[in-house]
Amino acid sequence: MTSEWTRYYHEPEWHDLEVLHARFVGHRFARHSHEYFVIGYVEEGVQAYDYRGAHHVTPAGQVFLVNPGESHTGEAATADGYVYRTMYPRPALMEQVVLDATGRKALPFFRHAVVDDRRLTRLLAAFHREIAECRSRLAADTLLTDALIHLIVQHTDDRFCCAPVGRERTAVRHAREYIDASFAGNVTLSQLSAIAGLSPFHLARAFEKDVGLPPHVYLEMVRTQRARSLLDAGNPIADVAVAVGYADQSHLTHRFKRLLGITPGQYARERKIRQNCSIP
Repeated sequence: MTSEWTRYYHEPEWHDLEVLHARFVGHRFARHSHEYFVIGYVEEGVQAYDYRGAHHVTPAGQVFLVNPGESHTGEAATADGYVYRTMYPRPALMEQVVLDATGRKALPFFRHAVVDDRRLTRLLAAFHREIAECRSRLAADTLLTDALIHLIVQHTDDRFCCAPVGRERTAVRHAREYIDASFAGNVTLSQLSAIAGLSPFHLARAFEKDVGLPPHVYLEMVRTQRARSLLDAGNPIADVAVAVGYADQSHLTHRFKRLLGITPGQYARERKIRQNCSIP
């Protein structure tokens, strides 16, 4: 039997959000309830739980949900167990997201236990990767907000509609200028929203509408452009990674290749070859 394991993360700035990545095979959660929401998706295997008087099964790629105060269990549905990533947003966080996105003060209520929503799964998976690998706080902020809003609009018992976004060009320009000047730091969506004078969700949507990119993708673009300049000047890749705000060389390599199609090492070697070839 494959061993069980758990990895736990805690994010105080998001109303004490707790995040769990785990593999369970024989473990079974006794019936219990939480004062917070449960939002999880199954990466591998099949998860099952008793909830609202019924037995629910969550196959890989789907999302399971639990509202605060509602009792439930949890176990593997097959002998091979399951791997899942879940988070536990407190009511204060969900209320804040609803207020930012819709202008309403309300606590959402999930109407289904298990949902098959590929966009939601992609957003949750991307958010969990950012948290687990400590990549970009701005990306984690934006992906969490996007995932929660999508969930609230599509899968709650109330008809929440996002407030319309105009072209907030002055606010977006201030946020963009801050990213341009502070790209090497751990930029957060809260910082940008304070500078722009907009709620985090409103800013994220207005930024993408005006710039054509979400704030975290724009940040990666700025960092990559700066990295190219530093590589052009002959700086070592490890030094360039730190200078543009990445934890290490592997993070730079991952982002650089995703945006440009080649690694920083390949870029530096090809540039050196071109320089040598241009010497008469």
